[in-house]
Amino acid sequence: MKKRVTGLGGFFFKTKDPSKVKDWYNKHLGLNTDQYGSTFWWKDKEGNDCSTQWSPMKDDTTYFEPSTSNFMMNFRVENLVELIQVLKEEGVTVVGEIQEFEYGKFGWILDPDGNKIELWEPIDKAFL
Repeated sequence: MKKRVTGLGGFFFKTKDPSKVKDWYNKHLGLNTDQYGSTFWWKDKEGNDCSTQWSPMKDDTTYFEPSTSNFMMNFRVENLVELIQVLKEEGVTVVGEIQEFEYGKFGWILDPDGNKIELWEPIDKAFL
């Protein structure tokens, strides 16, 4: 099995007013915000372009379900299909089916506290 987690892909959290929160972080901390939050660009050790997403979401979002937490972490992974199979074999709760988009594949699991974790096999060049 290749590496599992290769980095932090994003941090998503619930808030009553995402626009107000994005504006606050833009004004006071200088985050370059857009409708999704803020994307942080960086290079991995091989020099590949990579990103990490920070996103405040409306407090009534159902995206974190079945978790009742106010946040969800997203981890960058290698070979999501293989990793999901291994996690299932290890008894980890897998939520839903893998979804594919032009910017990568996504899968979801729950940690022991019921926090939803998004696993992302990115295609970073899709953003460039």
